[in-house]
Amino acid sequence: MNIITNLLFPKNKTQTSKKTTMGLPPLKQSVRGIHCKSASEIEKMRESSRIVAIVLKEISELVEPGMTTADLDAHAEKRIKEMGATPSFKGYYGFPGSICASINNEVVHGIPSPKRVMRRGDIIKVDTGAYYQNFHGDSCITIPVGKVSNQAAKLIKVAEQALYKGIEQVKAGNYLLDIAGAIEDYTKSHKYSIVQEFTGHGVGRNLHEPPSVFNFRTDQLPNVKLKSGMTLAIEPIINAGSRHTRTLRDRWTVVTVDNNLSAQFEHTVLVTDNGYEILSDRNKCTN
Repeated sequence: MNIITNLLFPKNKTQTSKKTTMGLPPLKQSVRGIHCKSASEIEKMRESSRIVAIVLKEISELVEPGMTTADLDAHAEKRIKEMGATPSFKGYYGFPGSICASINNEVVHGIPSPKRVMRRGDIIKVDTGAYYQNFHGDSCITIPVGKVSNQAAKLIKVAEQALYKGIEQVKAGNYLLDIAGAIEDYTKSHKYSIVQEFTGHGVGRNLHEPPSVFNFRTDQLPNVKLKSGMTLAIEPIINAGSRHTRTLRDRWTVVTVDNNLSAQFEHTVLVTDNGYEILSDRNKCTN
């Protein structure tokens, strides 16, 4: 799940943020508090992230035209609990679902609903988290609903590859802006835009922790040096048209201003001395 960029790192770091359009309460601002996880903490995060990976893999195989986003939400909640964890998102600042389910031009934080029916040709972003033994895992995928247009298929592919371009820059000694620059360069080379209002984040005991992990170059970000044991939720959001967004009246669902498609992928990633470990890797998860 994304965090609004100005919640963690406003220009004036001594103040608290104002209430946001999503109705989130103000958060204290600080660039401190980055926690490098111990070996035992990393093991717990491996498990929370494995649970998320299993759920998203199952959902990717479950999605079909005619299903509702509430169907997916029910499956995610049931499976997370069956594996001994708690849904990270449900109740978080009042969010009502265990997943964010955002269709087509919906960028982030779509609320699951029995009235929201998926149709052939749609693309749906499913973001979920699991809280296991006091640690969170967090991941997102974009899924085609049946056969989709060439435009939609390309956007999904570029968004996923942008994530991996960023992850390739993860290792102790590199910087957050190495990740941001790789994502930005790859995305712009395909003529897509990057949503700037929402960003990745640290993850661990809290769903959202410092540092804020941007997907574009900016001098507003403390360019933190990566250290072994950091755990980051890296999550580029790519739009087919304008990067700009607006929030709907439900105060959660964010959409593109021009109604063009949006795609997102996210992994929880561990920084190591020699590189990285993708904790939420769906290709390696086992039930």
